Amino acid sequence: MYQTHKTYTLEEALSKLQRYCAYQDRCHQEVEQKLKQMRMIPETIEIIMVALIEDSHLNEERFAKAFVRGKFNIKKWGKVRLTLELKQRQLSKYMIKTALLEIDPNDYLQTFHALAEKKAATLTETDPWKKKKKLADYLLYRGWESHLVYDKVNVLVN
Repeated sequence: MYQTHKTYTLEEALSKLQRYCAYQDRCHQEVEQKLKQMRMIPETIEIIMVALIEDSHLNEERFAKAFVRGKFNIKKWGKVRLTLELKQRQLSKYMIKTALLEIDPNDYLQTFHALAEKKAATLTETDPWKKKKKLADYLLYRGWESHLVYDKVNVLVN
């Protein structure tokens, strides 16, 4: 017994992808991947991608800005992590730079200090070296710049 895969006409696929993009901003890579999962041929993928861009369902700049705002405000990611995540989604350097401008520099530093202080307060480690390492690892994993992290760790943990 074998599985049959649903096949889509150009109109059906376009309609499905319009809903997919309307639900949440997507990058080109995600949409292309979705079309490949739907077993669309390369020529059709190109036609659908162009149609989505032309009717503004697919806009990489809008996606990048929304992604940066969301991950910064909700997950408290730093610029290093945000940059890496956007590069993984194959966005251009210009687009990444533009998206990172969405973060207010004062909010950025305030968020960093609040996050570092909150995490430092929850660490139960008694050895100061281990506590410094745990705090630094946590902040670096979240994508905060190393010079900020090490300065803050040295201030918070003695």
